[in-house]
Amino acid sequence: MEYSKDIEFARIKDEYDPLKAFRSKFFIPLHNGRKAIYFCGNSLGLQPQKTIQYLQTELNDWATYAVEGHFKGENPWLSYHKILTPALARLIGAQEQEVVCMGSLTANLHLLLVSFYKPEGKRRKILIEGNAFPSDRYAVLSQLRHHGLSEEDLIEISPNENGIIPQEIFERTLDLYSDEIATVILGGVNYTSGQVFPLKFITQKAKAIGATVGFDLAHAAGNVPLRLHEWGVDFAAWCSYKYMNSGPGGVAGIFVHEKHLNDSSIDRFEGWWGNDESNRFLMEKEFNPSKTAEAWQLSNAPVLSMAAHKASLDIFEEAGIEKLREKSILLTGYLEFLLKEHLGNSITIITPQNPEERGAQLSLKIDGKGKELVDSLLKKGIYIDFREPDIFRVSPVPLYNTFTEVHQFVTSLLEEL
Repeated sequence: MEYSKDIEFARIKDEYDPLKAFRSKFFIPLHNGRKAIYFCGNSLGLQPQKTIQYLQTELNDWATYAVEGHFKGENPWLSYHKILTPALARLIGAQEQEVVCMGSLTANLHLLLVSFYKPEGKRRKILIEGNAFPSDRYAVLSQLRHHGLSEEDLIEISPNENGIIPQEIFERTLDLYSDEIATVILGGVNYTSGQVFPLKFITQKAKAIGATVGFDLAHAAGNVPLRLHEWGVDFAAWCSYKYMNSGPGGVAGIFVHEKHLNDSSIDRFEGWWGNDESNRFLMEKEFNPSKTAEAWQLSNAPVLSMAAHKASLDIFEEAGIEKLREKSILLTGYLEFLLKEHLGNSITIITPQNPEERGAQLSLKIDGKGKELVDSLLKKGIYIDFREPDIFRVSPVPLYNTFTEVHQFVTSLLEEL
């Protein structure tokens, strides 16, 4: 794609954007009576306009049927989580039996590590990225301590001087510790740099050395196409409030590859909603697990949160993740082009230049600037994200952001600098 600095280029791209109608499906924050420029979808996605309608449906059924809403109404609550499964499976590249909407991200990671982290003898280490989201590090360290191990059994792959972890570093580290790594647990997209990790390669390499492999897809689900089943990933977890626009603290989800679903030897923390639904309400003393990823469920579905999630998933079904990815590459590329053209001497882009190695985010370092720049831009109605000590994260989301907004943002940034 050949870009132009002219604002008319951005307007034409927006006019002929095949996905432009989806912007109208979201509430855009207002600033002084005008729509703000919101580039924080990697932190909290915008609210779909139909979220209120979807929530109201369940509130009405609650008011009308009370406890009978589990079996009556438009979407009986007993099986509400199943409504979300087909769209969720398509979004992350899984079979329907391999996914379930449940819980919260870090809690789900713990539940999955109970099943897939099995330290034994020399093979007891966990591999993560060195600049992982802190919650992931907290989780794996507590898992190590739970098994009587220590931080010495944590392998952290440090990024290079540009904040990136090249594929060869993953390969070299996996080879170096090939007989010591029990589990690999990495982010699908690194939250700081915006780098999309080579998930297929990592999975194949980790499996080849005898390790289990899982991913935290908080910044990947709804952002980039995924093929978890095809790649042979053992497990994954994600939240839904970032690119999936399902509300603050929205219900999360998990993936468990089908090869593990009928493994009767697998360890698992269990609760009654993971029991096979055919006898769930017989209240028997023995746990009879579901033959799907639903076996990892502990409690009944948080229906109101799932209703908000459904409002967003329906939009993804209509738009299609592949088409969204095409636009995302163009939007992020346009942002990169303008930044380099106007501000190349005063900023450093730490996100990979290869479009295949990044999602809907550019992470920047700006000479002599910190959080005060974010505050100043916010006064102009421009939302971006700042991570200490010096990283600005700018996330143009293809569902609701435009090329004109990208141009306006860079113009405002130029004025500030």
